[in-house]
Amino acid sequence: MDSMERKHEICGPFIPRRNALTKTSAEIVSEARQSLRVPSTQRPFTPRDGHRQLFGQSSARAVVDNRPPSTFSLHAQNFDAPDSRPGSGTRLSPLDHKPKLPVPYDAEDPSRALPKPPTDPLETKRGLAGVRARLLRAGSLTTLPPVEGKTDVKQGLNAGPGQKQPSAKRLSSSDHSGHHKPGPRRAASESRIKQPVDDSGAKPTACRAEQRTELGPEENTTRTEEDAGAVVWNNVIAPLLQQLESVAAGSSAGSLDCLCDLCDSLHRTLAEADLLGRRCKRRSGILRTLFRLIDLNSAQLNLQIAKLCLSLCVSGKNLLNICKLVFQISRSESNDALFQNSSIIDSLLGILSSEDVSDCGEALLYSVGALKFLSGNSAILRLLLDKNCIGIAQKLIRRLCRAEDSNSTIAGHILVQLTATLRNLADHPDSRPLFVSFYILSELCDVLHLHRKDQDICTNISRIYSKLSSYSECRLALAQTPDCYQLFLDLLSKHHQKQDLVVRLLFTLGNLTAKSDEARQQLFQCTGCMDTLLKLYDGYQRRENTPEMLQRGPPSPRMPSTLQEDEDVLVKLVRLLANMCIHSTVGPALATNTTCIQLLMETLELRSVQESEELLVNVAATINNLSFYQEGNSVLTHNQLTLSKLVLKLLLSSSIDAVLEATRVYGNLSQSKDVRDYIMQNKVHQFLVMLLDSKSTEMCFSACGVLTNLALDPPSRVKLSLGGAAAKLVDCLKDLGPGDWQLAGQVCQALWNMMSGGSEMLLDSEERDSLLEILITYSDDDEALRWIKNEDMRDYHKACWELEFLPVASKLIKTLKPPDPTA
Repeated sequence: MDSMERKHEICGPFIPRRNALTKTSAEIVSEARQSLRVPSTQRPFTPRDGHRQLFGQSSARAVVDNRPPSTFSLHAQNFDAPDSRPGSGTRLSPLDHKPKLPVPYDAEDPSRALPKPPTDPLETKRGLAGVRARLLRAGSLTTLPPVEGKTDVKQGLNAGPGQKQPSAKRLSSSDHSGHHKPGPRRAASESRIKQPVDDSGAKPTACRAEQRTELGPEENTTRTEEDAGAVVWNNVIAPLLQQLESVAAGSSAGSLDCLCDLCDSLHRTLAEADLLGRRCKRRSGILRTLFRLIDLNSAQLNLQIAKLCLSLCVSGKNLLNICKLVFQISRSESNDALFQNSSIIDSLLGILSSEDVSDCGEALLYSVGALKFLSGNSAILRLLLDKNCIGIAQKLIRRLCRAEDSNSTIAGHILVQLTATLRNLADHPDSRPLFVSFYILSELCDVLHLHRKDQDICTNISRIYSKLSSYSECRLALAQTPDCYQLFLDLLSKHHQKQDLVVRLLFTLGNLTAKSDEARQQLFQCTGCMDTLLKLYDGYQRRENTPEMLQRGPPSPRMPSTLQEDEDVLVKLVRLLANMCIHSTVGPALATNTTCIQLLMETLELRSVQESEELLVNVAATINNLSFYQEGNSVLTHNQLTLSKLVLKLLLSSSIDAVLEATRVYGNLSQSKDVRDYIMQNKVHQFLVMLLDSKSTEMCFSACGVLTNLALDPPSRVKLSLGGAAAKLVDCLKDLGPGDWQLAGQVCQALWNMMSGGSEMLLDSEERDSLLEILITYSDDDEALRWIKNEDMRDYHKACWELEFLPVASKLIKTLKPPDPTA
């Protein structure tokens, strides 16, 4: 009896140990488990737009009249056949110098106004191109031979009947040596007298042959290439064009396939002859033929035509129309296979890489729009990654940002398509390293700075961030971007009514603050951080949608979806607050923020677990984190009893997650005597005892924590023992203890408090012997660790066993052992 009546020290209330001088790995894990937690949530769902359009129905541009259209018609007449190269776009400034005229201007006699130009072109044009320039290079105009000597260049190359044609050797020799038959010298103008028409019947090619003998190496090569090109044109290209026209004029069933094959053959022929781009002098004829085929309205053929036209480097209006044509084909999901088996994607990426925004902005817009549609196809998405689409997009983003001042409207339209494409690319796991290596996350922050007023761009970028911020390497890259936290807060404040933008920015911030104490502090220190977040909380609380309001009548068709969207904002916002509370400086500040605590309590009061389970679970997690900071000026300290009443509906709900979070909240709140009395008076302890049968280590751990605090009060110990709490704790220790020594230690603490003052007498002898045997067995080093199958976790479990379980178990063993009669 002496041992049973022996007084022993009661374990302190269930409260985590912090700021210890030395911490083992077990203590660190214990703190995270017992107190502050990071709630989890799902990424906001983004439904795919069923209609492929440049700007979807939810776009802010839907009401803009001058936005580029998604639907249009294209015909052959829309294209320019000559396809002349567009101007450079550079305008020369006018000269300030005004020449003085030697003769005054006479309005009555215009002929006296300006001097006449020289009649002899040689007086004004000293350099002559081609053959004549080289023939005249050796001597000056003053040493030209006389006509009688038949050594005049013009005359020698166009010899009349009966005249012998001079050879190239003789011409060269007489020019260089200067030896010729003397004769009268003629004026320069006389040396230009036209020779009579050649009636000798000599073919013109003979003249050209003589001229080619004087060509230099470069000119000779060019002329040879031109002759080779003419051969290819006459023998291959021209017949292909004729075939295209003849087949297009027919109406056979297989004509479209034949036309596609002919276009492919034409493409290969031009490539083999090195006539793609603008090399082919007769490209306008090719383009004219191709443009006429567009009216056949075949997606497969038009894609072949577009590919060939882009290879021929069409420009200006034709480039725009070809990009529109490709965009039009890409709008139909059934045409995705055509792109997958074609190199047209390379051509589109080439346009993104080379074309200038100011000159070809609209062509770029439709090119990126087509890629946006195609990136929704998983197979093409893989192709885009392999073709360095992300790297090309990064360079285009920089060019668009530089073009902001000159053409902001079209740059904004292009960025909407480009960010939507990157949003699709972010879905692929292989894209994440590329987003990091190309600094896309930081580049997109620059875009947000420039286009913070554009809701479409901001929403697309927020979708990219919400997808990628779930992964550690992307979170790190985004967190290293200067001022990203302040930027997100500014966007939240500016677009607070744009739900899909707000929810994704909050989700991104929640991911950034989930595992980084530095991120929590940086966000909290931003200008207007808490004001912005709490205004959002207040705006999305939806107080008018209480059960009483909903009972007045059926809601409007849009009302349920709107309620769900608003609640999703609150879920992400409350999760962010819970993460921020973990910081040792931010937590106490929020615990003293009256507005924050009142909003959380109001949510618990307005919402039901059945309709808002995830929201209430996150609210309970946030309150649990805030309740850790039990300081004198804490708002929670003054509202502990009210919170206990609000949390009770979570504990009594059918949601396992809600019950677990409510139990954790009671674990902290039950440090207060008023809260413990409330729990016992409302028989909440009976429900907590039942949770020991849940077979869940987390649930049993939290319930044991509350029971440990309740057993501090003698009246409560008696009620707990009479309710069978001690027997339930013994069973919990026996079943779950060897796999979780933190739980085993918490069970021992609850038993130690309950057995104070002789309450161990409520255990019958069999139960006492069973408990003693369990404790002795678990206290053996080798026996305890043999339960651990994972060798990597062996050291961790050993530390937990030594720190959490063994000290309390040793005291219980001494209490339960019968006294030695010989002592």
